[in-house]
Amino acid sequence: MKIVVAIAFVLIIGSLGSALFFLMRDKGKSNNTVRSLAVRVGLSIALFVMILVAYKLGYIQPTGLR
Repeated sequence: MKIVVAIAFVLIIGSLGSALFFLMRDKGKSNNTVRSLAVRVGLSIALFVMILVAYKLGYIQPTGLR
């Protein structure tokens, strides 16, 4: 489960980086920046739902603060 979450974070950061790249390169003339940010939001929501489902199914357990 840790690997899946780590991969999701890398994809989210990559999408954010591509949005910055398109913003700097296109100067707002295309929809690439908006599309990249929409992908980032979709990945973030999917990660959140995946964590909730994994908790409900018992794949992950809360450990509390240590």
